[in-house]
Amino acid sequence: MDIKFGTAGVPFSAKDSSTEAGIIRVRELGMDAMEVEFVQGVRMKEEKAERTGKTAEREQIALSCHAPYFINLNSSEAEKVTASKSRIIQTARIGKILGATGIIFHPAFYGGETSDRVLAKVVDELQAVRRELDQENNDVILRPETTGKPSQFGDLAETIKIAQEIPGVLPCIDFSHLHARSNGEYNSYDEFCRILEQTAEGLGDRWVANAHFHISGIDYGPKGEKKHLVLLEADLRYKELMQALLSFGIKGTVICESPNLEEDALRLQEAYKELIGAPA
Repeated sequence: MDIKFGTAGVPFSAKDSSTEAGIIRVRELGMDAMEVEFVQGVRMKEEKAERTGKTAEREQIALSCHAPYFINLNSSEAEKVTASKSRIIQTARIGKILGATGIIFHPAFYGGETSDRVLAKVVDELQAVRRELDQENNDVILRPETTGKPSQFGDLAETIKIAQEIPGVLPCIDFSHLHARSNGEYNSYDEFCRILEQTAEGLGDRWVANAHFHISGIDYGPKGEKKHLVLLEADLRYKELMQALLSFGIKGTVICESPNLEEDALRLQEAYKELIGAPA
């Protein structure tokens, strides 16, 4: 298939909580991708990363990595910006050893500043990250993620602009976040197509052929995201979303972040398979 499906972290049904066990379980379930979650810190040693990467290669599982949550490239405190860049770089270094295709992270908060000012700061700091990685011959793609609250920097246009400014950067589009930060918009076939069209127009074939998405059910309100939900307990029209991805000829990866993880990841994959007429 043009799109690989997988879980955000180790499936609950894996034999243990190790990344290797997660990779093996993802393959047993018939999926092709998994996101390694470093959200509390990058604590995987290089030796383990090498072993895990070999397991992923053997099982033909595409890996990505989510960097720690504690990132704010727009912090007013210089040491916090330095620490944020370090966390992205650390994730990218381990990600390369793992054979990961991308590093996902939440870039910044507005902190009372305008979108343009924050964008300029984020681009400047992320360019420095990219330069350091390029000097190490680390070509892993950096993927700032669209965020779920209006107080967080990272709507669709901002995320596209970052990628336009910096080679080696592409967005992680979290459809659930966009649905939540708009308090219920972006939840129909036409609206999903507008997201894909805007991104394709901004970034061209390099994105269409290498996209990365997060999807889950989501609870939200006027202030945006509250918490992730199981797809069947939420209002996200995921079948229409799968149709939009197919209509645009998108190639890439869908990572499921629902609380029931592999169950909804398989549900998304099955919905896509039905559309293309692939066997379940």
